[in-house]
Amino acid sequence: MRVVIVTESFPPDVNGVAHCALQTARHLAARGHAPLVVAPATAAGTEADAQAPCPVVRVPSLPLPGYPQVRVALPSRRVASAITEHRADLVHLASPFVLGVRGMAAASRLGIPAVAVYQTDLAGYARTYVHAGEGAAWRRIRSVHAAADLTLAPSSVALQDLEAHGVPRVKLWPRGVDTVRFRPDHRDEALRRELAPNGELIVGYVGRLAPEKQVELLAGACRLDGVRVVVVGDGPSEPGLREALPGAVFLGRRTGHDLARIFASLDVFAHTGPFETFCQTVQEAMASGVPVIAPAAGGPLDLVAHERTGLLVPPRDADAVRDAVRTLADDPALRAAYGAAGRTMVEGRTWEAVGDQLIGHYADVLSARTVVAA
Repeated sequence: MRVVIVTESFPPDVNGVAHCALQTARHLAARGHAPLVVAPATAAGTEADAQAPCPVVRVPSLPLPGYPQVRVALPSRRVASAITEHRADLVHLASPFVLGVRGMAAASRLGIPAVAVYQTDLAGYARTYVHAGEGAAWRRIRSVHAAADLTLAPSSVALQDLEAHGVPRVKLWPRGVDTVRFRPDHRDEALRRELAPNGELIVGYVGRLAPEKQVELLAGACRLDGVRVVVVGDGPSEPGLREALPGAVFLGRRTGHDLARIFASLDVFAHTGPFETFCQTVQEAMASGVPVIAPAAGGPLDLVAHERTGLLVPPRDADAVRDAVRTLADDPALRAAYGAAGRTMVEGRTWEAVGDQLIGHYADVLSARTVVAA
């Protein structure tokens, strides 16, 4: 199967869309298929593309004003030409919004089936950044996804949202987690002493430092005796968060084994953003054997079993986050039980397993097109 993955982001970018697109390309190549990636050009250049599992076509892009880590593709004929030259059987649209719209138009014009993967709560972002435009965001989402042969939602909440807003032909496709990279035995006592020299309980956040993530909700946890908050990631909110989170340790962006070592060395993982369609970092924490605190909204509702693998708290409630941290800080046995249960829960959620599910969805779309053509 020849597949063109048109993605709004790809490594060296570090985010959920980029990571999922990379894992999809890897799995397709490993299963003997022929993927090609089309992605925005990055400020870092194309050196990282040499490590990609397949060819990568870069489209000219500009940094998003106020958030230079995010690049927006410029109009280009490269999308259509890449699909044509690759002789694609199917086009995979990863979180389509700008580049993906052009990919969808090209696929339609060429008569090639398209699978659109919903990954970003654009309506939630509109509420956060411009305090308006939620309706316009949903109209954009609906127009793009309605043109696809199939839309894949990462969680049951996302699927319900899409269907409620009139998006047809939606199925569930979750995300995998690398249970070999992220595992409890990467716990590093030397790192723990470095982060918490007085033996404090280590509460970690991993992700972008941006307004929609609401990391400032950890301020109450920072004020608890015997608690050290550790923040991993970068983004435009970092300067304000350094002021809002007294005593927190900021480690910047981390990847690979370094990130896995940090995850496993936490005592508690706390995610604060209420707009997650999935929330990959929650799965990575669970794979690392770490109990999770997350908002009872979006993707975490599918991932966190309340009072079994962690604690779900009301969204945007700093007091609830603080109280959940205190509950786990006071009960080492509870932390251990939640962490072990979380590891058990995600052990079957490998990228290989969900990658095979994706190939099954592709096959269904191609079969349906064949039936219609006949």
